[in-house]
Parts: sequence; C-alpha cells; structure tokens
Amino acid sequence: MTGLELARVHGEETEPASRRVVRGGVRVAGLGLAALDTARSLRSLRGAVDRDGARERALVLREAARRVLDLHDIELDTRGPLPLGAAIVAANHVSWLDPLVVASVLPCVPISKADVSGWPVIGSLARELGVVFFSRGDAGSGARVLRAAASALENGLPVLNFPEGTTTVGASVLSFRKGLFGLALTANVPVFPAAIAYDPPDLAWVGDAPFLPHYLKLAGGRRARAVLRIGEPLAPAAHASAADLAAATRERVLELLRERA
Repeated sequence: MTGLELARVHGEETEPASRRVVRGGVRVAGLGLAALDTARSLRSLRGAVDRDGARERALVLREAARRVLDLHDIELDTRGPLPLGAAIVAANHVSWLDPLVVASVLPCVPISKADVSGWPVIGSLARELGVVFFSRGDAGSGARVLRAAASALENGLPVLNFPEGTTTVGASVLSFRKGLFGLALTANVPVFPAAIAYDPPDLAWVGDAPFLPHYLKLAGGRRARAVLRIGEPLAPAAHASAADLAAATRERVLELLRERA
C-alpha cells in the first residue's frame, strides 16, 4: 500500500462523514458547471476549420478532462512520449476515469462502451465531444467504430482504444482484441502502448458495478493519484498480423505496469 493510499484510508476513517458529504456536494455542483461550460464551448465550434471539427472537439475534451480531474483532486503522474499525429493508443482498462486521464494530456478520439452514451448529461456531451461508442457483439457497431476511427486518423488524430473490451482491477491485463490493430496495419500508423493505474486501487470500476455509488465515493474522497505510462510506439510493419500486433502491444502494457514507480 502506498503512502498516498495509507493517508487516504486513514483520513477517511477519522474524517467526519458530514465533511465527505459536503465535499461530494461541492464537486457534484462543480461537475454540473463544467458540463455547462463544455456545452457552451461545443456550441462555439460551428465554424470549425477542419472537415468535421474533430480536432477542435478533441481540444475541448482535453480541457474538460483536465477540469474534471482537478475538480476531484486527482493528481496525474504522466511519463512517456505522446503521439504527434495519427496513431492508435492502446491502454489497459481500469475505470470510467481512464479516457479522462489520457484525454487530459492528449487530444484524441476515445472509443467507449455504448452504456456510457446513455448516462444523463455525460452521455450526450461525450457524443458531441467525438467519443465513439460501440456495442459489444454488434457487428454493425464494430464496422461503424472502424469507420469513425479511420476518419479520425485521416484528420491526424490519435484514437484511444481499450482493447481488453472491459475493465479489470488492474492487477493483470486481459487479452487484446485485434480490431483496431488491423486498422493500424491498414493505415500504417504507430501503436502507442499505455498503462493506467490508480492510487488508491479502489478507484477501479469493474464489471457490472453501478456507476453512481462509485462516483459518489470518489466525489466525497480526498486526494487521489492517477498514473499514466506511455511506451515507445510499435511499428505495424514489424508485425505479421493484427493478432501479432495486439499481442506485442499487450506485452508492452504489462511491462509498463511493472515499471511504474
């Protein structure tokens, strides 16, 4: 258990519950204001300079993600190279916070589960911010995701992908699905492995756990820390197939998780 985690646990054991409730209320209100400001920023993009405003929306997402992390006192520790143009960023998946962590440092087009699109306020904002949603087991959804990702790459934007397809507690990394790795081969864009971890580890949001209790615990808590490690890019041409590229990327993500300080 890290020092930050020990301090957090100790603090939550001794801190009055009323203080956590007040802190949570302030942050929920702040989140509402952040959503309104983000919506206003999106309305101002009607004169976007590129074909569909993808880059401008990615920049708005970056600012919104930074604001959410700051509002909830989540310290971000980032190391490693950032893509300078079209690329696939393939990360392990631990929490609903993961896209915000990466997007706060890298304007990108995230791919997310369709469930998020139905969340009040957040879902509609995410769609307007350019988040691409997929439905597991829906072949038509997979095709739409590939088209949207290809369009983002054509606009010179990194695409953020969580190829495990679901969240885990972060102790291990599931097999990577090969979908977007095939696109990396076709488009000949680099793949950046990324490893995400949290302190305290219970920021992980796994399986069918309901979102609201998890969020309220975060909103009422004290300081937390998100760790993002990005590795050197993998060249698609060095791999014989999408499956090989997926497996190599997963191995590098595992290495990054072991290397994180």
